[in-house]
Amino acid sequence: MALFAMLFPSPLLKGRLIQRYKRFLADIALEEGGDIITAHCPNPGAIQGLTEPGTPVWVSKSPNPARALPFTWEMAESEGTFVGMNTSHPNALVVEAIQAGLIPQLQGYPKLTREVNYGENSRIDILLSDPFAYVEVKNVHWKRGNMAAFPSSPTLRGTKHMRELSTMVEQGHKAYVVYVVQRNDCEKFELAHDIDPLYAREASLAFEKGVQSLVYACDINPKGITLVRPITFQS
Repeated sequence: MALFAMLFPSPLLKGRLIQRYKRFLADIALEEGGDIITAHCPNPGAIQGLTEPGTPVWVSKSPNPARALPFTWEMAESEGTFVGMNTSHPNALVVEAIQAGLIPQLQGYPKLTREVNYGENSRIDILLSDPFAYVEVKNVHWKRGNMAAFPSSPTLRGTKHMRELSTMVEQGHKAYVVYVVQRNDCEKFELAHDIDPLYAREASLAFEKGVQSLVYACDINPKGITLVRPITFQS
């Protein structure tokens, strides 16, 4: 049963990846017309398994003529499954699902604020109040076997976030990390200890201290993204 669906404002355009470079840029050959465009890559991570030349990809086009790069790489196809690339979508999905009352653990808070400064020069994705609950949202695109895994590359920023969430719990507040898996072919989720042992260790310590974890899988296609179901966190 779907929790929340986010539709793309206009149809996505299909193409083939030529190359991804400088973290935020991707050259893509569009299927219709054959134009080669440079798209913004809204995912600075390693994007394991999705950067091979020839990978089927889908891009959106901004109606804003002032944008230097009008195209955004939204999704790729891997192992017969659509995989979301855009790291900004999970935040919007979680916000809308909370407001619609569809995430039970995050109900009962009359106020929701996004992007709030806290801790030591950090910013929380979602602050619920009153009382306070700090909600960090993580995008997950990578899988191994039938298991989603995070992170796909070392993340000092993510490690810092887990420390900050632990501090909030120590101060008497609630804290959550929501892993949004932008694919629907995974039955379980795990921390990638081998990719970033520091993050995995800090996250495990945070969970022991009372930070709570939630993991949701998405159904994604060129029409939109749907938050569909919780999946098991295998620690």
